[in-house]
Amino acid sequence: MSEADRLRVELGPRSYDIHIGPGLIAASGPLIAPLIAREPAIVVTDETVAGLHLPALEAALDAAGIAHRRIVLPPGEETKNFDGLRALIEAILDTKPERRSTLIALGGGVIGDITGFAAAIVLRGIDFIQVPTTVLAQVDSSVGGKTAIDTRHGKNMVGAFYQPRMVLADVSALATLPRREILAGYAEVVKYGLLGDAGFFAWLEENGERLRDGEEAARQRAVLTSCRMKAAIVAADERETDDARALLNLGHTFGHALEAATGFGPELLHGEAISIGMIQAFELSVRLGLCPADDLARVRRHFRAVGLPVGPEALGNRRPGTERLIGHMQSDKKVRGGAITFILVRGIGRAFVARDVAVADVEAVLDRAPAA
Repeated sequence: MSEADRLRVELGPRSYDIHIGPGLIAASGPLIAPLIAREPAIVVTDETVAGLHLPALEAALDAAGIAHRRIVLPPGEETKNFDGLRALIEAILDTKPERRSTLIALGGGVIGDITGFAAAIVLRGIDFIQVPTTVLAQVDSSVGGKTAIDTRHGKNMVGAFYQPRMVLADVSALATLPRREILAGYAEVVKYGLLGDAGFFAWLEENGERLRDGEEAARQRAVLTSCRMKAAIVAADERETDDARALLNLGHTFGHALEAATGFGPELLHGEAISIGMIQAFELSVRLGLCPADDLARVRRHFRAVGLPVGPEALGNRRPGTERLIGHMQSDKKVRGGAITFILVRGIGRAFVARDVAVADVEAVLDRAPAA
C-alpha cells in the first residue's frame, strides 16, 4: 500500500493541509481531531456516499472520541440549488451549532460545494473539512475554497470563497466509483496537463488507462500532481483577482454553457461537459491560428483512447443550439465588461486568458460538424 502524501496550501492564517493516500477515511480520526473545536462534528453527505463510506468515517470519529451527527442529502447536481441549500442550513441549525462547530463534507463536488457554502454563511462562518470521494472532487473542487450553488441563470452563480480547514483525499474511495464517474473526474485531471504541464499530459497519455481502470498508484500520483498544481495557483491568486487562477477554467466557458443548457441533469456530468469544452477551446485556438492543429489531434486522440467525449454530438438529439449556448456564455460569471472570457491555448501546456474573441469565431466552433 502506498504511503500518504501531504501538501500545504499556503494562504497565511487560512493555510491548510491536503492529505492524499489510500485508506485515509478509516484512519482519519487523528487527523480530524485537532481541528474539532466544539463537538459534535456534523457530517454532511449524500444517500449514495452514506452507504459506501459513512460507516468508516463514523467509526474513525468514534475511535478518536469525536462526537458526531449526520445530515444525509439526496445525491446529484439537482441538490446544489437554493432549495437544497435551505434544507441543509435548516438541518445544520437544528443541531444548535456554535461558531466553533465544524462541518465535515463527505462526498463529491456537489456535497463539497454546498457544504462549504453553508459553512461560509451559517452563523457568518463556521469551520469545515473536505473529505472528497470522487476523482473530480479530489483533484479540483475540494481544493481552493470555491463554494457555490447553481441557479437557473447558470452554474455556481451564487457562492463564496471560503477555505476548508483540511482536505483528506482517500484514493481507495475511488474504487467504489462507476467508470463514468471516474472518466468525468479524469477530465479535470487531464486539464492540469493541458493548461500548464505538457510533461504531465505525456505521462497521462502513457498511464491514463491504468488510472481509469483502477491502478491505485497511478491514481495517487494523478491526484497529487493535480493538487500540487492547484495549490500553487490558489496560493498565488486565491480569489481569482488576476489571470493565474482563471487558467483553471480551461474548457469551462464552453462546458458550463452545455451544463446550463441541458439543465444540470444526469444526462451530462460536469466532467463530461468540461471534456467537450476543452476540445472546443483547442478547436477555437486552432481556428484563431494560436495552436498547432497537431496538438488538437493529439488531445482528441487521448480523450478517445480513455473514453472521454470529444464533442457535443455525444448528446445526440439533446445537443443545444448555438444561440442558446452563446446566451449562457454571455451570462457567465466570468464575463468582464460584456466580453466573454475564454481560456485558450498556444499548445499543450500553454494556456492563457483571452477576452477579445469574436462571437462569430465561437459560433463557428459550436456549429462545426462532428469531428471524424
